[in-house]
Amino acid sequence: MIVCLAGLPATGKTTLAHALAPRLDALVLDKDPLRQALFGPRHITYTAEQDDLCMELLLQAARFALQWPLTGCVIITGRTFLRRSQLDQVAAFAAACHQPLHVIECVCTAATAHQRLEDDLAAGAHPAGNRDLDLYQRLAAEAEPVPEPKLQINTDQPLQECLTRCLNHLTPAPTPVPTSGKDNHDPVTASAAAARPACRRPG
Repeated sequence: MIVCLAGLPATGKTTLAHALAPRLDALVLDKDPLRQALFGPRHITYTAEQDDLCMELLLQAARFALQWPLTGCVIITGRTFLRRSQLDQVAAFAAACHQPLHVIECVCTAATAHQRLEDDLAAGAHPAGNRDLDLYQRLAAEAEPVPEPKLQINTDQPLQECLTRCLNHLTPAPTPVPTSGKDNHDPVTASAAAARPACRRPG
């Protein structure tokens, strides 16, 4: 299974990817750390050509991981996937690998995204040095709607609720949505065993 996380910068794609990974026994492939590892801070250009190269290499790594198989589930993040051509590339790759593709679109309010961007810039916490408010606004103006089928997740909501909705979408066994005032049982963690087999390829 391939899970593709779409959305504007600072909408929570990477946070959600890494929170989902242990529950799905998944490999997270993130374009931004890959680009940093390949080119280092002095040779990153933030051009479409460099991004496209990194995505091609990322998909090659995904193919390797799925075919050996090192994992039955790959989560792809680090690109907005808000252009149809970007999603078409991943869809064609999934079809060639005979893997189901699930697109999860992360959204949040502009105010939340702006605050996350400011916090990450102040902390130097993100590998993409061009990830700022100007980039957010430009990408928002150029964004194309993410087509159906998809799951849209509002990351203004608590992470636990976001995870539960994702697992309900990705796995056959429904996971109860946590509600406030209940006991401390973690239904997302409890569903991990059911989630993992659903990701693995037959045979």
